[in-house]
Amino acid sequence: MQTDENKPVSENGHEAPLTPETDIKAENATETDGKSANSQQAEEMDQKIKDLNDKYLRLYSEFDNYRKRTMKEKSEIIKSASEEVFKAILPVIDDFERAMKANENVEDLASIKEGMGLIFNKLKNASNKKGLTPFNSIGEVFNPDVMEAITHIPAQNDEQKGKVIDEIEKGYKLGEKVIRFAKVIVAQ
Repeated sequence: MQTDENKPVSENGHEAPLTPETDIKAENATETDGKSANSQQAEEMDQKIKDLNDKYLRLYSEFDNYRKRTMKEKSEIIKSASEEVFKAILPVIDDFERAMKANENVEDLASIKEGMGLIFNKLKNASNKKGLTPFNSIGEVFNPDVMEAITHIPAQNDEQKGKVIDEIEKGYKLGEKVIRFAKVIVAQ
């Protein structure tokens, strides 16, 4: 029997005399208890490390799969968006082909102009339905967020200074985003 302090105790409950043998037995018992506790803690820590590593690998795999899936979905959305635009433009292409065939032997210039005007309006309406809109810049104050100044010319009066005098290319917006800046001439 031993007390809490690992001192040998006789059977009657009194402290037994210490001998080198009892001293070594007490130390070995303490070391054995300590080693088994340490090895148990080490095993628990190893198990926790394995569990955390497993969770990390699963989370990493899930994220990688998510990233791949979103990239695939994004490319499909881009493809389907362009598909819708081309579906809207195909009837205009068909009209141009019919107009070119019909105009091969036509001498009347007015009918050719009328046909081209109709096809142009059809293309303009199709692009407007898809959100493409031109914006006016002539007479407006120069705005570098939507315009690109090609050149500057002297203003004829103070009212024209800083304003757009002429437009070389129209600017276009898709929704609220500028997809082509207007190329303009600005008065100074």
